[in-house]
Amino acid sequence: MIPQTEIELENWMKNNCYNFNSYSINGNFIWEGFGIEKDGSLFHWYYTERGEKNILETFRTEQEIIEFVYNQLKTDKWAKTHCIGFGFDKNEVEQLVKILNEMNVEYFQDQIPYYTDKSTYRTFVLGCDILKVENLKTKYYNPPQ
Repeated sequence: MIPQTEIELENWMKNNCYNFNSYSINGNFIWEGFGIEKDGSLFHWYYTERGEKNILETFRTEQEIIEFVYNQLKTDKWAKTHCIGFGFDKNEVEQLVKILNEMNVEYFQDQIPYYTDKSTYRTFVLGCDILKVENLKTKYYNPPQ
């Protein structure tokens, strides 16, 4: 069933363990990402980055924007990702992979450059698997201070 209101969309996202870090739904703060904004009788779907907000779509009713956003979220793999591993140590990455495989938790990884010549390894779990493995973040999520 497609949510009809922003509150219903927020609850659907919470119930399905979507990530709110890049989505401002029902007023939560984000640094960068997508969001819903009411402007008089209109509803805007926007993207904000580095303090600059760009309106991407405008809708006349709440139901229209909610249906649009719902469909966007369902097709965006990043909307359901939760980063539980972040670091520079390849051995730690391999330990985390072993644990996730033993727990039968779906995950994916990437390797991104850091501002030095180091590579950063990131591990993401999807959806409600975060509830099974959130405790692993204390050991494997080590961004630089």
